[in-house]
Amino acid sequence: MHHREVEPTAEYVARFETGADWREEIESLARAEDVEAGWFTALGAVQDADVWFYDQEETEYRSVTFEEPLEVAACVGNVSLLDGDVFAHTHVVLSRPSGQALAGHLDSATVWAGECHLRAFAEPLEREHDAATDLDLWL
Repeated sequence: MHHREVEPTAEYVARFETGADWREEIESLARAEDVEAGWFTALGAVQDADVWFYDQEETEYRSVTFEEPLEVAACVGNVSLLDGDVFAHTHVVLSRPSGQALAGHLDSATVWAGECHLRAFAEPLEREHDAATDLDLWL
């Protein structure tokens, strides 16, 4: 395990703009407040979504697109730097009107309504390539 202590410096709440991209709204908040490391939670609803699943054998993401209104039952993730720019690593649980849950790594989604809580950390976190998983990971 790799770990380090983080020091929270500020907390922000935000309301996403209808029609904007969900993940880009998180990244915009981080850029506006100069947050290079943090943890967020969010909830709301989207008009569509592109959700990714990481295939561990093939070491690549598989994409599933949903062209329908979905509830954001849970959204959690972190903010870090990837190739020198802010990146919101975003996981989501979406639900259909039937209550069926859909989950994975959220690449993009069109906001219907969204609210976010972001806790900023003092020191930046930089993602670097990890040979064992073929992913860009912290620390």
